[in-house]
Amino acid sequence: MAVDVRTAPSGDGAHKAAVVPARLTGLDEGEAQRRLAQYGPNAIEGKRSRGLTDIVRGILREPMFLLLLAAAGLYLVLGDIGEGLFMMAGAIVTIGLVVLQEARSERALAALRELAEPYARVIRDGTERRIPARDLVPGDLILVGEGERLPADGRLVAGDALTVDESALTGESVPVSKRPAPGGIDGTSDPDPGGDDTPYLFAGTLNVRGQGMVHVVRTGAATRLGRIGASLAAIEDEPTLLQKTTGALIAKLGVLALGFCAIVAVAYGVLRDDWVGGALSGITLAIALLPEEFPMVLAIFMALGAFRLARHKVLVRRAAVIETLGAATFLCVDKTGTLTENRMKVAAIWRGGEVQDLRGSDRPPAAAVEPLRTALLASAIRPVDPMDRAVHIAGMRILPRGTWAETPLRTYGLRPELLAFIQVWPDPAGGVLYAAKGAPEAIFRLSRMEDDQRARMDKVVADLAGRGLRVLGVASARNTHDTATAPEDLAFTFEGLIGFADPVRADVPQAVADAKRAGITVAMITGDYPVTALEIARQAGIDTSAGVLTGKEMTELDPQGLRERARRIRVFARIMPEQKLALVEALKANGAVVAMTGDGVNDAPALEAAHIGIAMGQRGTDVAREAADLVLLDDRFVSIIGGVRLGRRIFANMRKALTYVTAIHVPIAGLALLPIVMSLPPILYPMHVILLELVIDPVCSLVFEGEPSERYAMEKPPRPAAEPLFGTSQIVLGFIQGAVVLGAVLGLYVWALNAGVPEMQARASAFAALVLGNLVLAFSDAAEPGTSFFDRRRLAFWGIGAGAAVIIAIIIYVPPLAFILKVSPPSPSWLAATLTIAVLAGGWFGFAKRLRSAWTPSNEQRTPA
Repeated sequence: MAVDVRTAPSGDGAHKAAVVPARLTGLDEGEAQRRLAQYGPNAIEGKRSRGLTDIVRGILREPMFLLLLAAAGLYLVLGDIGEGLFMMAGAIVTIGLVVLQEARSERALAALRELAEPYARVIRDGTERRIPARDLVPGDLILVGEGERLPADGRLVAGDALTVDESALTGESVPVSKRPAPGGIDGTSDPDPGGDDTPYLFAGTLNVRGQGMVHVVRTGAATRLGRIGASLAAIEDEPTLLQKTTGALIAKLGVLALGFCAIVAVAYGVLRDDWVGGALSGITLAIALLPEEFPMVLAIFMALGAFRLARHKVLVRRAAVIETLGAATFLCVDKTGTLTENRMKVAAIWRGGEVQDLRGSDRPPAAAVEPLRTALLASAIRPVDPMDRAVHIAGMRILPRGTWAETPLRTYGLRPELLAFIQVWPDPAGGVLYAAKGAPEAIFRLSRMEDDQRARMDKVVADLAGRGLRVLGVASARNTHDTATAPEDLAFTFEGLIGFADPVRADVPQAVADAKRAGITVAMITGDYPVTALEIARQAGIDTSAGVLTGKEMTELDPQGLRERARRIRVFARIMPEQKLALVEALKANGAVVAMTGDGVNDAPALEAAHIGIAMGQRGTDVAREAADLVLLDDRFVSIIGGVRLGRRIFANMRKALTYVTAIHVPIAGLALLPIVMSLPPILYPMHVILLELVIDPVCSLVFEGEPSERYAMEKPPRPAAEPLFGTSQIVLGFIQGAVVLGAVLGLYVWALNAGVPEMQARASAFAALVLGNLVLAFSDAAEPGTSFFDRRRLAFWGIGAGAAVIIAIIIYVPPLAFILKVSPPSPSWLAATLTIAVLAGGWFGFAKRLRSAWTPSNEQRTPA
């Protein structure tokens, strides 16, 4: 077959191409870059990142900022220009801080979108390479395999007959067949999706079965999918359950805050005959009660948490899974490429009663020629599977290109009832040749072995598998005429066994040990031979004491029996992808929180059913990635464990931040309300609350998000799956912490007034104690015992603390600011009392945590994770 697809675009700009037949070399890189500049990237209009204007507009709709602007406007209307301008400046600075944090989240999300971009296999300059799908241009030759989405519109020019799901464009759930286009490529037509037995393929559709080569005709906005891109971009992301719950809580608290605002304003006006002061006090209390940090904390933690996970090679597709990671109790992983290096090499060949060791040999011995030849003819033309690649590397030395036809006549894929891959070729000697490779038991069946011979071969297979080799059988059959006979009807000749070596990754045993210490059970699921699976599991450190459960044995178990076996067994072999779903359901029925890995089309149901679906980023299909919650960018097991560790850190820090937000609003609200009830001079005015908000927002988003992991985070059992992120215990703890700070600051204020300290000095002491107590409480909540007090990852906290101290000093000691904020410098003795009370009120929880850690029995001390 000879087709040169170096095409020249037509002049109408519609991404159409004409063809000059020659060889399948594709475009050269220079021409591809020229076309990319001409037609633009192969991307439809998507959700753009929010710009500064969008972020500011969204912030100004928040109730807290509306209240701030109302208070500032009230001051200005009353004629107190200085206080009004101060309020306005404070509101602007507060908004600026939130804008910076939101912009940081947007940058993280934009980086995640780049990581999540699809890739395509393209032929350029006669070689296959992997490039971002957005770099495809009209005239490119791309390779598509089973389970992949088409990245552009084009025509099938070589390969198998494909079965394509075009429901994304047509709404029809029944896949249609696609056949290679005869006589070259025509890019002038504009067919509609949904055609059967046509060569036309469309971006966004899914290749369900077969593999082939596609000539790209249209890219980007010119594709059928691109024409509806605007409507796709308009679809808003659905908020997570946690975000909905928090939003409902904020709405309820907002109604409560406005109600209190009205009550306080009326009570103040009636009792003190000061309606203006009542309005200001009511607004102050409303601002203090409203925990507007909740949604911001969730948004920032989710965005930056997903970005941190991506830096550890774990791409988050659904943000809610970050909350679930810390609860995972059972981790089901594939063997090949996840536990092993996925660098298959033909290591041994059995034929005629002898095992030929091919390791260290440049050319296979004569006895290995026929099995390798058959295996090569039973492998994909352009191999993606590691074993097919290994066969090509070893087999092309003895079967040079051009000896056989370029493509097979037919292909028979793996089926549950026959785990063998068979290709039919025209035989140069006449007739056709059926070449089969697959599971040894399937090949034995095709070869119609007698029971005694099969028993002997089972021992040979067990011996090879016991060496840690993955074993495939090969067989061939010849027919005088191409009658499209079903393989099972032919008598195959057994050619031999091929053993593939794929060593366990060096970092896997330690990662499995880390998972066990973290209370996570690791199980291996593979389609490999049981003895091989057991040996690889033993090398990886997975528990093999209960033996192995095979796919055949699974089919004979009822659901209850499978649940019983799944409680003990950690190695599952000869498992079909469809059987993973049954395993997930059995484990879930046993109460496990299941994380499941997968890479194939048929893995999608199991990935959907698992609490945490994990797809392979390098060798996984698009279907698996779309069904999964996480995508491993490097396909390594150690990345999963790293993701769990980071997930636990994100969850713990987010919980601490929400607890802190709850805690700090208690003293702010109490200090705004209680002086009115107790007929004392006000402690807090709206400008004081603004200054407190300037501390709270950066503390909870920067300090808590960047806090290091708990020292023993990976030596604790997973948290219960039903345990919420922010439940009753966290709310109660927050109220207790806040009540302690409230009591201490209010007591200091009353003490100062009773001691004859002027009102403005007493207010300065109370306000300084509240700010410092707030910072000390943040450190107490965030820091874990055993971590360094001055850990470099706490630079944000120390920076915010130093800035807050400077601001308090300026406010108290700069007369114009002190006049606006109604404070004056207290005496040194009262400053010392203020500092002492603030440290004790905010730091008692941290002291309690450290005492508890110090009292831990020595035999429970563990090595830091």
